[in-house]
Amino acid sequence: MSDLFSVLAEPSRRRILEALRESEGLLVKELVASLGLSQPNVSKHLRVLRDAGLVTESTERQGRRYRLRAEGLRDVDAWLDPYRAFWTARLQDLGDHLDSTCPQEGPPP
Repeated sequence: MSDLFSVLAEPSRRRILEALRESEGLLVKELVASLGLSQPNVSKHLRVLRDAGLVTESTERQGRRYRLRAEGLRDVDAWLDPYRAFWTARLQDLGDHLDSTCPQEGPPP
């Protein structure tokens, strides 16, 4: 799990994942153009993301196309689950407190 967090800690990699999340897959040259990074830099980050299981690659006539592999984020999602439950409970407590201390507006007369 710590390896996955190390991969995700790099801002350029997160930007690549965001770009791929918003598309059906992008060629390396499209990522280079949209992110403003050099081609070798994008390729280096894509290799790390691929090795971590976060993206898939396919070869096409135009070049290599990368797609987000959301299944690779399941471990992060599972790790976040208890924190979601924590915050959901706290927000529910806040809502209950506000409901009990703020007068309820009724329908207009």
